[in-house]
Amino acid sequence: MPMRRIATIATPALRRFASIAVAALIVACAGPPTPPVRVLFIGNSYTYANALPQMFATLAQAGKHPVAVDMAAQGGWTLAQHVASASTRDKLTARQWDFVVLQEQSIVPAVAASRTTGMYPAVRQYTAVLRELNAAPVLLLTWSRRDGLRDFGFADFRAMQEQLTAGTLAIAAELGLRVAPAGVAWQTGVSRDSTLALWQPDGSHPSLAGSYLTACVLFATLFRASPVGLPTPDGLAPEIARHLQDLVRETVLTEPEHWHIP
Repeated sequence: MPMRRIATIATPALRRFASIAVAALIVACAGPPTPPVRVLFIGNSYTYANALPQMFATLAQAGKHPVAVDMAAQGGWTLAQHVASASTRDKLTARQWDFVVLQEQSIVPAVAASRTTGMYPAVRQYTAVLRELNAAPVLLLTWSRRDGLRDFGFADFRAMQEQLTAGTLAIAAELGLRVAPAGVAWQTGVSRDSTLALWQPDGSHPSLAGSYLTACVLFATLFRASPVGLPTPDGLAPEIARHLQDLVRETVLTEPEHWHIP
């Protein structure tokens, strides 16, 4: 299902938030030589919405984990499309990556036929390539549509999220891949507070709070560290940010082995 590019990534607040990451990396490079953790994001509009890689970089630097990030993301793309893309391959081979975050198109992991014929072969191929390159693949387990997706048989958020989670965990278990369980954190959050505004009005793409929750999940997954106390971006209330941080700590770090986090 094609996705339209969204405008939220260009807001002044997000530009200021992203600039912190750039400045922090410059400062880190000026001090004693501490090689940054290099993270490449491969995905689509769920990845580039609200400048997720830069948001993650800001959190990582604040948590004393200098990182360098880059992104290969096109609206609506599947991982199979990225496998066939010369531009994505160029990003992958441009430098040595420590982690490569793989974000599948938002419906594919939930539909048995689509994940079996599309997602799983692509993830297997990427896993083989990345391990040859000494990079660790990370599966970003995404979130359901706010209202489910009746055209695909999902009556509500919970029904779709259960299949997204099951589909992602199955290939992760097969290949021993680390999982960033963003969708599970979303599910926990909205099950406790139905007013938690994690989606944009389209009910699909993440709001600022949704992207922040996802960035905190990535921080906890990659560094096995709590996000509690990390910075809050402009435009997000501090009390909401703290609530999201607590959700992530509970979701990711209570049983990190469940997500194959070493």
